[in-house]
Amino acid sequence: MSRLITGVFSFLLLTQSAWAQKEVMLESLRQREVATWDLASKIWELAEPGYQEFESSRLLADALETAGFRVERGVAEIPTAFTATFGKGSPVIAILGEYDALPGLSQEAVPERLPRGQASYGHGCGHHLFGAASASAAIAVADQIKAKQLTGTVRFYGCPAEEGGSGKAFMVRAGLFRDCDVALHWHPSTRNTAGDSSCLARVAVKFRFKGQSAHAAGSPEQGRSALDAVELACHASELMREHTPDLTRIHHVITSGGGAPNVVPDFAEVFFYIRHPKAEIVRELYPRLLKCAQAGSLATETKLEELYLGGTMELLPNDSIAQVALKNLQQLNNLKYDAKQTEFANRIRETLVKPQPLESISQVTDTSGEVGKG
Repeated sequence: MSRLITGVFSFLLLTQSAWAQKEVMLESLRQREVATWDLASKIWELAEPGYQEFESSRLLADALETAGFRVERGVAEIPTAFTATFGKGSPVIAILGEYDALPGLSQEAVPERLPRGQASYGHGCGHHLFGAASASAAIAVADQIKAKQLTGTVRFYGCPAEEGGSGKAFMVRAGLFRDCDVALHWHPSTRNTAGDSSCLARVAVKFRFKGQSAHAAGSPEQGRSALDAVELACHASELMREHTPDLTRIHHVITSGGGAPNVVPDFAEVFFYIRHPKAEIVRELYPRLLKCAQAGSLATETKLEELYLGGTMELLPNDSIAQVALKNLQQLNNLKYDAKQTEFANRIRETLVKPQPLESISQVTDTSGEVGKG
């Protein structure tokens, strides 16, 4: 959270007594610590899927509205997207917050694998922290605008469906960022970092195959297996991977493959991502992946349906802001574990293949020039 708020300070306070202002803002954050953690914990418990984060988005929007922000809900025709604005005039600083969960990662707040009851979604990517901390940062800046110590506008963007749903892309298309001077975001991680790092561009697609059902033992010759088509498409993609540019990532999951081994599946589906640091490379790779699916269809005499789900560009980093944020985080990072947290962290480390030393919490890494794998 300190990483994000120091970046906001740096942009707003170019000619003012920055460090005195920052200390006031940091004190505002400290006073909100319990409320922020309570908000994050509630979102953790809710663990709502992308575009279905109705309660999570409401909690964040209500907290910002209570703090005096002008809240617009359901922006970009997305029920769980919203903006919350405080102040007026320039500069307009955007602070992004996310709150969607991931499938298959339901988890109790314990240091070993323990799913929560019947829930299937969980916050394995830390978006419960992302949304709550960003909201608190925005409130801390708004407090200084209210006190006439700062001028300008701070706007929180409630961004749904980051996990594969591209919620921000629809918000951009709706013109919600048109008046912004800069957009700031952060993300929970295994290390403290700042820098002008980017991310991977991505396209997503589902290949659906339709065949002919038959009894797998009694009349297999009458069947045309949709699952066979999926398996061939996946195998072809794995062979293709050897002949792609460095840093390419191609991964998939079979989302439907039949219900019983003695029935030839007449429907099967596979979900693919292609990722690379450059969007133009992703564009070049997609037609080759499509050929893999077409080959599976041809070989099995099944019908292919291509459900293209769009894509996202790599980030355009701002080095000037990133370097100021890095400097501030290095100066302000005083994180350390207490005895209870140390015990909890050590139990988690026992489950990891490559655990990091606990002392790394006090370190700050410059990620300038790096490409994140998200």
